[in-house]
Amino acid sequence: MASTNSPRLGLPDLGVGVGLRLPHYETIFASFPHVDWFEIISENFMVQGGKPLANLNRILDRYPVVQHGVSLSIGSTSPLDWDYLRGLKALLQRVRCPWVSDHLCFTQAGGVNIHDLLPLPYTEEAIRHVASRARTVQDFLEVPLALENVSSYLTYTSSTMTEWAFLNAVVDEADCGILLDVNNIYVSSYNHRFDPREYVDAVPPHRVVQVHLAGHSNFGKYILDTHSDHVIDPVWDLYRRAIRRVGPVSTLIEWDDDIPSFETLLAEAERARTIRNEEVAGRAV
Repeated sequence: MASTNSPRLGLPDLGVGVGLRLPHYETIFASFPHVDWFEIISENFMVQGGKPLANLNRILDRYPVVQHGVSLSIGSTSPLDWDYLRGLKALLQRVRCPWVSDHLCFTQAGGVNIHDLLPLPYTEEAIRHVASRARTVQDFLEVPLALENVSSYLTYTSSTMTEWAFLNAVVDEADCGILLDVNNIYVSSYNHRFDPREYVDAVPPHRVVQVHLAGHSNFGKYILDTHSDHVIDPVWDLYRRAIRRVGPVSTLIEWDDDIPSFETLLAEAERARTIRNEEVAGRAV
């Protein structure tokens, strides 16, 4: 494992990628367009064979792929699911994934899978609990683990610190990476009325191994993280701020509902690339 002081934990900058989604397969396999890298949802490919893995092999022949999961439930008080982890590790070995990510949240309680990414109380006890589990998972998987900040719609009266202080403490104690979801920061800042710039400015740059960008749905009183639209200008501004602070880092456009044409998705990725290049050039002056 790379030194904790090395940039991005020694992990590569893959450029700007997009999520691999079924509606785009026909377009991708017809022309194999230029894409820096794809992100896949791990659970969609944790199968024994068949068409999902055949399609994945065709992608792996031409593109770097990074896995992103939704079922780790790193914050749960239930025991770690070792059957899930063995399946995840087998897929990591097939993909030759440089890192793997999941969410800083819990998705299970009382043996029930809630199928939602629920936030944790920001307490010292939760830091110790999550960091211990993250260390165990990372050691077992034998690839760096990156934890993603989630969007949230509730807070706990038991919390004793900000979300960003909690995130930083967890990844520091676990010695793992951050998947910085800039849209999630914006969504939570709107819902909980904090300054998203303060969040971005507090993140330790050397631990950010990947960035997520996405659109959302604004219902006036609150915002839902729906991944169903273009990235809005205030989120692009936050992305500029993040790149200015973190430097060139693997960036991913997520679009999971009301999925547009692949050309529209690539145009969104190109906008991210332009902003990234501008901010990186500014850092070099």
